[in-house]
Amino acid sequence: MVKKRVDTQRDPLLAFREEFPILANTNYLVSNSLGPMPRAVPEKLAEYARDWGDLGVKAWNRGWWELPVTVGDEIAPLINADSGEIVMMPNVTIAQTAVLSSIDFPKDRDTVVMTELDFPSVRYAYAEMAQRLGARVVSVRSDDGIGIDIDKLLQAIDERTRLVAVSHVLFRSAYLQDVDAICRRAHEMGALVSLDSFHAVGIVPVDVKRSKPDFLTGGVLKWLCGGPGACFLYVSPTVRDQLKPALTGWQAHSRPFAFESEMEYTTGAFRWLNGTPVIPALYVAAEGPRILRRAGIPAIRDKSLRLTSRLIELADGRGYTVNAPRDPQKRGGTVALDVPHGYEVTQHLLSRNILVDYRVGAGIRIAPHFFTREDELEEVIFEIDTALESGSWQRFSEKIAVVT
Repeated sequence: MVKKRVDTQRDPLLAFREEFPILANTNYLVSNSLGPMPRAVPEKLAEYARDWGDLGVKAWNRGWWELPVTVGDEIAPLINADSGEIVMMPNVTIAQTAVLSSIDFPKDRDTVVMTELDFPSVRYAYAEMAQRLGARVVSVRSDDGIGIDIDKLLQAIDERTRLVAVSHVLFRSAYLQDVDAICRRAHEMGALVSLDSFHAVGIVPVDVKRSKPDFLTGGVLKWLCGGPGACFLYVSPTVRDQLKPALTGWQAHSRPFAFESEMEYTTGAFRWLNGTPVIPALYVAAEGPRILRRAGIPAIRDKSLRLTSRLIELADGRGYTVNAPRDPQKRGGTVALDVPHGYEVTQHLLSRNILVDYRVGAGIRIAPHFFTREDELEEVIFEIDTALESGSWQRFSEKIAVVT
């Protein structure tokens, strides 16, 4: 493969390509699913192995116990949170369930407002747990499968609403919701807000001081390039010490090493933790966020809008269906293209070392990031054209038929 020259004078963000080894031979357009690994990660994992191997149980004195909060402090600047306001958890479903478990649902305040386009894993947890808590879930429907009408969503938030739990950016279409308006309406109605910002943090500006959510969850897996097993929960100081999550554990106890039989919640961020943290994931989780902080979210957002607009332009020129918001101010970082034989075409792209993913109901999801070259957009569209015009997608269809 011929290594292309990187023009960092015209695009300073391309200087960060060297931080991600896979970019040397891969067109990486799938950070909406799994961000590329920073080059510092192998040494961090080796450090974890050395600490555990050399110190054994004494490794807990290397800050293992505090890692869920100290790593959270690395992410805090990316959402304009303060130190000690974020804790790390294994995944967003657990974090959102911890939120739900902290809330009571009296008969006159028994409603959770969601949308039909929220991420299924979170919807499963809310549907099952809400029923056990005596709450009802109101799901706002989409008119077009791409976005949620903001007026319909705001109207669904009323005097019976206890919690609004919605996605900041919708995972299939990258539709960017007006979270400022959602939080404002919810608080006017006396409700709490829990934002799932997994597809927002790292690609669009997020400001908890401006939007004022009561809770915000996200993860380092995708746009933050921090790997699996480490998600985060922000809890506003206005509610942090007043609520008691039922999904809890010894890290949330005020005296965890006293091993008392009764729960006594601590204060601060630790109050929202539960059992023993996933230490290996936390060793590496901050490496990606540190790179993004250096790059700067405003610059990342500007480039993302430019690249996604170019993708839409290229798709329109070929008549491909675009399942993404046309209005750039309502668009996150992903453009989904619904082309004929989309799944098979995706396999063709993967075989060409162009990493994208496919989602039923959306199509081929293409997610350029701050390290993406503009010619890499031309390449993915060219290969989609090639697969459809040459019929090369058929060999992947045949392989599927054999397997099934």
